[in-house]
Amino acid sequence: MSTMVFVNFPVSDLSRSVEFYQQLGFTQNKEFSTEETSSMVWDDNFWIMLLTHDFYQKFIKDKTIADTRTTSGALIAFSMESAEAVKKFGETAKKNGGDFFHVDMGIPESQMYGLEVLDPDGNTLEPNWMAI
Repeated sequence: MSTMVFVNFPVSDLSRSVEFYQQLGFTQNKEFSTEETSSMVWDDNFWIMLLTHDFYQKFIKDKTIADTRTTSGALIAFSMESAEAVKKFGETAKKNGGDFFHVDMGIPESQMYGLEVLDPDGNTLEPNWMAI
């Protein structure tokens, strides 16, 4: 069995977030979704769990949920098949209520390309491609 990664994001509007992630190419796994959470599957190894704020709060006890529109808590990077796929992912995010930007790290696009993609709540994904 291979390792699976589950990223948990607090979201203010679960249905809006489900729609956003579906537009990016994630599939909702209804078997692991409820009124408080939705399982969004990228592939067999990478899932994003969208949790309402009330449900997310249960897992962090007395901590405060970060306002990810103004505070960064994590950058979630994952690989894609090409630089063009990364660009399309960013454009799709922007068309559906998110945003994106590119950080120039001085590496030619023919070797590596990535974006910082923000969902409507400000959670950040980093789709990237590398010539390996």
